[in-house]
Amino acid sequence: MPKRILQGTVTSTANAQTVTVSVERRFKHPVLQKTIKKSKKYRAHDEAQSFKVGDFVMIRECAPKSKTKRWEVMTAEMIEEQKAHHAELARIERERWEAQKAEAESAQ
Repeated sequence: MPKRILQGTVTSTANAQTVTVSVERRFKHPVLQKTIKKSKKYRAHDEAQSFKVGDFVMIRECAPKSKTKRWEVMTAEMIEEQKAHHAELARIERERWEAQKAEAESAQ
């Protein structure tokens, strides 16, 4: 199962190897059709303690690190790895689509 990835702002670095990240989401109210902003705080593991309050970070799900930490801050290497993975999936999907298109044209 793929790991969820969220983006947010660091709001606290009070604990060792832990940052608190505030993630904001926007959605349209189902009845009023008004755009609503909701935010939620996640505690994420920051091994190198390299982030400060106000930094914009990406966090991803991971195995539980402690009682409250279920997320980890993505490093530059993790982000590049994720981008490469998405590019590979897009390439495979494009090849599959082209094969279906060629098969449909040959059937006519």
